[in-house]
Amino acid sequence: MGAFHAYDIRGIYNVDFNKETAYKIGYFIPGLLSVDKVLVGRDCRTSSPEIHEYLVKGITDAGADVYDLGLSSTPMVYFGTAFYHFGAPVQITASHNPAEYNGMKVSRENALPVRYDTGLGDIERWIQEGRPTPVAAKKGTVHPMDAHEDYRKFLMKFKGDYSNLRIAFDLSNGMANLFAKEIFAGEDACYLFDTLDGRFPNHEPNPLIAKNVEPLKKLVCDIKADIGVIYDGDADRVMFVDEKGQFVPPDLVIAMMARYFCDERGEKHPRVLQEIRSSKAVGEYLQAYGAEVHTWRVGRAFAAPKLRDIDGLWGGELAGHYYFKDFFYSDSGMLASIIVLRIVAAMKRNGRSLSEEIAGIARYRNSGEINFRIEDKAAAMDAVRAHFKAAETPEAEMDFDGYRLEFNGWWFNIRPSNTEPYLRFICEATSEEVLRQKIAEAQQIIEKQFGGVRV
Repeated sequence: MGAFHAYDIRGIYNVDFNKETAYKIGYFIPGLLSVDKVLVGRDCRTSSPEIHEYLVKGITDAGADVYDLGLSSTPMVYFGTAFYHFGAPVQITASHNPAEYNGMKVSRENALPVRYDTGLGDIERWIQEGRPTPVAAKKGTVHPMDAHEDYRKFLMKFKGDYSNLRIAFDLSNGMANLFAKEIFAGEDACYLFDTLDGRFPNHEPNPLIAKNVEPLKKLVCDIKADIGVIYDGDADRVMFVDEKGQFVPPDLVIAMMARYFCDERGEKHPRVLQEIRSSKAVGEYLQAYGAEVHTWRVGRAFAAPKLRDIDGLWGGELAGHYYFKDFFYSDSGMLASIIVLRIVAAMKRNGRSLSEEIAGIARYRNSGEINFRIEDKAAAMDAVRAHFKAAETPEAEMDFDGYRLEFNGWWFNIRPSNTEPYLRFICEATSEEVLRQKIAEAQQIIEKQFGGVRV
């Protein structure tokens, strides 16, 4: 079944999965997670109401109760799970994907993610095997539930004084619309695409695609904003544009967050989580704070449990997810933006802009993630690794989530996508010349030896 992936269930609705699949997923979740009540939320996609109807019917036919949040952001579901002590939540969403997609993010107690290898694969197998779904003698009931105010109050505890800032927001017609104007009421702010519309008529709700950020960049420059903020479709991710209209690399924001946690709150020697694609500048910047920086796999399914395991204070990913101990070791785009705006306001009071801060963190030339469509990902990865190791002895090597090899003056990561047919390559170097050279060498191997196509 094409909708079951490493991290979640996601695909084109009525192509990769349908309402019958949604029913069976709902039916099997209570047994999988040994619960008698399930928290359910949904995003604003046009297919979400139908998926919701059949998911809920499956859960109640299995004998479990549904606590229905209705329209919700994904972080609000995480919040509700931990705050109200649910053992099984489901958010109906396709996150940042185009409008024709939909899916489900399944978690367990403490908002810990359920991955393919920790339960989603079992559900897929039970569906494929045709496991029976008899209606329970005592069907579950549906309880409408409103977590909006509790979540809003929680977020407001972190809000700072933004009275000196002019802020540009792009709400991407997504779930950030549920909270942004309440949280930032009274601020000097301008908004783009500030209505819920699951057709996403203005741009796909993915801030990692450069063209989707162009309207925000223009708004920042037009109104002379100090910062631009853009959320993805389900509001678990957020990214930023500086006062010059330049996109801020999301991994560098991990480093900048020390200004809040360490400078403002006085946290000493924090444990911080970054992922395997993060710039070396992140760890180097955080050294000054005595931080213990841990590197781990890409994706919430791995990052959230890892931050809990290391008892980390915060962490982040290149995709714009930011995780917080204060948020039950989970990610919230809204909370991350509240913290970053607090940092930018404090810096402005001291005569420093966001672009100046990022320039002070960034020390390397970075390729950004380069994608290749290729069949034999594993063999290509091994060939690239062997090529560079034959030429130079690495100073450090990581072999989870693909490979990351660090050399004198440069490093690279090569990894297979868990959700798309791509091999992903990222490289960073102290000079543009070295960066171009290493990219060309890797591309030569992937394209000439393995028939890969750069996309």
